[in-house]
Amino acid sequence: MILQQLVNALSLGSMYALIAIGYTMVYGVLRLINFAHGDIMMVGAFLAFTSYSITDSFSLAVLVAIIGASITGMLTYKIAYKPLLDKNAPKISLLITAIGVSFFLENLFNMLYGGVPKAFVYPKFLDNIIHIGDAITPLSSILITIFTFIVLGIVLYFLDKTKYGIAIKALAFDINTVKLMGINTDFLIMLVFIVGSTLASLGGIFYAISYPSIDPLMGVLVGLKAFAAAVLGGIGSVAGAAIGGFILGFSEIFIVAFFPDIAGYKDAIAFIFLIFILLFRPTGIMGIDFERSRF
Repeated sequence: MILQQLVNALSLGSMYALIAIGYTMVYGVLRLINFAHGDIMMVGAFLAFTSYSITDSFSLAVLVAIIGASITGMLTYKIAYKPLLDKNAPKISLLITAIGVSFFLENLFNMLYGGVPKAFVYPKFLDNIIHIGDAITPLSSILITIFTFIVLGIVLYFLDKTKYGIAIKALAFDINTVKLMGINTDFLIMLVFIVGSTLASLGGIFYAISYPSIDPLMGVLVGLKAFAAAVLGGIGSVAGAAIGGFILGFSEIFIVAFFPDIAGYKDAIAFIFLIFILLFRPTGIMGIDFERSRF
């Protein structure tokens, strides 16, 4: 039973981790909690759903979802956030704008697709059963976990070893100094939104495969949990966000498995667990001194 729940927890934690990384990267650069991030996950899931229905090619559907979510993220920055940043608006104005963008996306897709949940269709081979000892799990759960670790490695390599990644880390450390050095900070911030939106769209697709039903409000609770995972791991740390996502996934799965009588409160318990951790380590598990280091 423990092995079975371990596989389930890895799959769920992977989804939270992918979405949480986008939260932590945007916050590291702009000090902004992008509450529209969970809805960008929803956009990715719906674009994949629509594309697969039309083309019957799941790989093309994933590509369309990534491109569409990335464009949505870029437009969110250019239209909603950048004008306020250029005017040095208070952070509360950016926060309210993020909430407004979230409501806009939810209502837009509610109007386009209706308020009724849609059954998410995906290739049937992903439902093939894999035996791991006495545990059984669909192939999709294994692939989601493996893919998440690969993506996490790519993101960490990008930030640590590439020119643009190092520039983003410098931007997170001191945006004004980076501007004085003649670096195009606007492009770097858009790149952060592209990376975050790409990961969110993949997380949305994985979530829709695991729980094959999508609706315009699917990103609200998942987004809040991913944000909690980013805070738990240490917001501003990519590795911390991933760790926080896995911790949240493990706690949620094992609460349901070993304490079924309180399974209905699993979401509340997850946030109580977050509060408990932050009482002892306010900066999160991989907490960062934001005056010295980011990411």
